[in-house]
Amino acid sequence: MERYQEIERSIITKYRKPLWKKFINGVNEYKLIQEGDKIAVCISGGKDSMLLAKLMQEVQRHGVMHFDVEFLVMDPGYNEINRQMIENNAKLLNIPVTIFETNIFNSVAEVDNSPCYLCARMRRGYLYKKAQELGCNKIALGHHFDDVIETILMGMLYGGQVQTMMPKLHSTNHPGMQLIRPMYLVREADIIAWSRYNDLQFIQCACRFTENCMICDNGGGSSKRQEIKMLLKRLRKDNPYIDMNIYRSVQNVNLNTIISYHNNEKSYHFLDDYDARGGQGC
Repeated sequence: MERYQEIERSIITKYRKPLWKKFINGVNEYKLIQEGDKIAVCISGGKDSMLLAKLMQEVQRHGVMHFDVEFLVMDPGYNEINRQMIENNAKLLNIPVTIFETNIFNSVAEVDNSPCYLCARMRRGYLYKKAQELGCNKIALGHHFDDVIETILMGMLYGGQVQTMMPKLHSTNHPGMQLIRPMYLVREADIIAWSRYNDLQFIQCACRFTENCMICDNGGGSSKRQEIKMLLKRLRKDNPYIDMNIYRSVQNVNLNTIISYHNNEKSYHFLDDYDARGGQGC
């Protein structure tokens, strides 16, 4: 058995419950993959997107629906070490990647205000465009359950809003395209455990401006996201169900207890019909 086959086997044996089943549950619950799809799996070179690629290969081989996959690696201006590591890992894991170059890092190098936001938008745009060129109707990203929970808290604590990282979205700028997150229910700790078990090393941060974080298997991100990670770590000591409670909080929203909300087109304030509702309350 070749190395990549051993790694694949670990997904459906040792890590069947935390990885494979959670992946399949997310795909089925949110209807992320449908018959006849052609999905561009976007690979950044980190542990999350590399595992996503392997999971997509497994479900394509053993799933009940027929769909096609393209494994896309966009090079926004990686240094030689990061680029080579991505190529080496793709070969090791038997992932047939399509690599295309852009000049994003140079484009945002002189931007003072929100360069990370601009970089992310440009990367997403290039991925959509390339995916469409290849005839894809969806792009798949490697966001996981921890990303979802952290995004909810970041929005509340730093953005003053309640919002969720959605399992799938229609593209507003690329008609007919959707973004899906098949690892929506997979926990980061299980991804790390899988990569360590198989002695795999992935790039953590390929950004030219933060190259002090070259190779790691522990995940990373912005300082605010790191603060949220540490906060969650402390909260779990007192309540091991804290992650799931946060997740369920955006599934069990009681609009009668919300001061105001909007759906992009219409805004509502509780005073709008407060008197008309009369005796409803305590």
